[in-house]
Amino acid sequence: MATTIVSTVIVLGVLIFIHELGHFLAARKLGVTVLRFSLGFGPRLFGVQRGETDYCLSAVPLGGYVKMLGEDPEEAVDDGDRAQSFAHQSVRKRLAIVLAGPLANMVLGIVLFTVVFAVYGLPRLNTEIGTVTRDSPAERAGLLPNDKVLEINGRQLKAWDDLSETIQREGLEPLVLVVEREGQRLHFRVTPEVREVKNIFGETIQRPVIGITASGSFEVEKVSPFMAVVYSMKQTWSLTKLFFLTVVKLIQRVLPMETLGGPILIAQMAGQQAQEGLMNFLHFMGLISINLAVLNLLPIPVLDGGHVFFLLLEAVRRRPLSLRQLEMAQKVGMAVLIALMVFVFYNDIMRLIPTGLGVPAP
Repeated sequence: MATTIVSTVIVLGVLIFIHELGHFLAARKLGVTVLRFSLGFGPRLFGVQRGETDYCLSAVPLGGYVKMLGEDPEEAVDDGDRAQSFAHQSVRKRLAIVLAGPLANMVLGIVLFTVVFAVYGLPRLNTEIGTVTRDSPAERAGLLPNDKVLEINGRQLKAWDDLSETIQREGLEPLVLVVEREGQRLHFRVTPEVREVKNIFGETIQRPVIGITASGSFEVEKVSPFMAVVYSMKQTWSLTKLFFLTVVKLIQRVLPMETLGGPILIAQMAGQQAQEGLMNFLHFMGLISINLAVLNLLPIPVLDGGHVFFLLLEAVRRRPLSLRQLEMAQKVGMAVLIALMVFVFYNDIMRLIPTGLGVPAP
């Protein structure tokens, strides 16, 4: 329990701090006065005043905010302070300040992945075969469990993803596989078949397959610090696309809403990863950091993505939305956000209830 609490505080505290630090540094760099830098919402517990900024900790720890001069449309700003007011900056500058928060989380994800890859190495699911489907192209060609696929059509394979992608790309023609079996290199000619399979979202798709599954065995490839940066950027990009696609699949109801998780699920996973070791914990923190960046970029009022949408709309219309329109949008956005928070808390609580008590667990 103590490990779970401490690890959760570290994960949420660091991610929120970095996010708000992005907004803060961008605002300061562009000459906007920051009135408050708060970790948490609600009543101010304690803090310190430095110049024009109040650095404080607030009562509700689920979030944080940076309050800038002129950020509230109804706030009166003296003529002498307009140059330091957020509302009186150009659209370009305001966009930069708003986007700096999610960007800071992206950068943190890259840094954490780089540390993991540079220190521990790059974990890869290797190309060892776990099972061979009966009456499949692989079985007819003579492939066996525990065979390790080294090459397909002369292309060397480093990981199972390489194998899967090669079959999908070149699988409409016969493939020549080089396989390691008990220390020997053997050659097999396999003709894939197009079959219906499930993708990661549970959708039925058609793709070439040969009828094998991975054994689940991993290998760790040692990489240089430079390549650790390269691989971390690739992983960040892949995760960003995956998280955005997941949001789309949720909206399309391909993925059930019951799969959503909130702070309780994050706490459970943070505790589990902390017990697995520092590298696992840092990698998990990187995943959540990228997830937080994507979540904040969704075009929901009160989130950074909502502000970005309104600023782009202002740039197109060449004038901002009216105060009434902004207030209505903020109310709708807050209602959506509260409903979403209630729903994910419900999902988290239902996961804690043991099955068999007459209540279906999500």
